[in-house]
Amino acid sequence: METESTPQCKEPSHWYAVQTRPHHEKRVEERLRMNSLQTFLPVHRCRHLWKNGVRAILEMPLFPCYLFARASIYDRVNVLRIPGVLGLASSSAHPSKISAEDIEALRAAVENLRAIPHPYLNAGDRVRIISGPLTGMEGILIRRKQELRVVVSIEIIMRSIAVEVSEFEIAAIRSVRSC
Repeated sequence: METESTPQCKEPSHWYAVQTRPHHEKRVEERLRMNSLQTFLPVHRCRHLWKNGVRAILEMPLFPCYLFARASIYDRVNVLRIPGVLGLASSSAHPSKISAEDIEALRAAVENLRAIPHPYLNAGDRVRIISGPLTGMEGILIRRKQELRVVVSIEIIMRSIAVEVSEFEIAAIRSVRSC
């Protein structure tokens, strides 16, 4: 029979998003598995044309520079020591736990729905309309109830309009950022 003073109790493990150096996701996943940690690296298939004209179908990370690992509070230190790991995604000073249900939903989306990457858009982001009658115009993304709208400004007359758009009709205007 174990007593309370016995350090045999195992700390529960949780899922965390592990941030990696660019193009290190698969190597980090392999090392995490070698350390007996459960991992999940969502990937998608894409066609790639190399400079020499060779075409190939590649498996690329769905979230560049990120993968998921299940770790206890004690395992987190070992995760951070793995070459290629930059840190654990966090809000405030503590790594953010991801629910097992969210990981399973993501797994199902990758396996059954052929998920592909899409830029993350927040209300307030600058976007470009890529299809429809306003193709090429730029504006600011807003949300109104369940609808997406883009506020397009006509600077010469200092007026704006809000048009309803689908997420497939807009693209984020990229700022230069690394992972």
